[in-house]
Amino acid sequence: MSSRDPNDFDTPFCGDLRSKKYFMLATIPSQAADLLDGSGHCWCHHTQQPIGPDGLHVLPDQCVPGRVCYRSALASLT
Repeated sequence: MSSRDPNDFDTPFCGDLRSKKYFMLATIPSQAADLLDGSGHCWCHHTQQPIGPDGLHVLPDQCVPGRVCYRSALASLT
């Protein structure tokens, strides 16, 4: 959870949000259906758990700009 660069553009979902479908995407996910399969299971790349670094559940409708641990998918990984 580093400070955000004001030049980063927000993406619809946190850049650390992962799911099985994520690994089949050719672009940044723009809607929940891009990430969710029948299981609805997602996890945080940072914590490797279905709970984010802020202690809240990891779901597309919750991992959005404004969440304390949100990181734009376009942000630098450094």
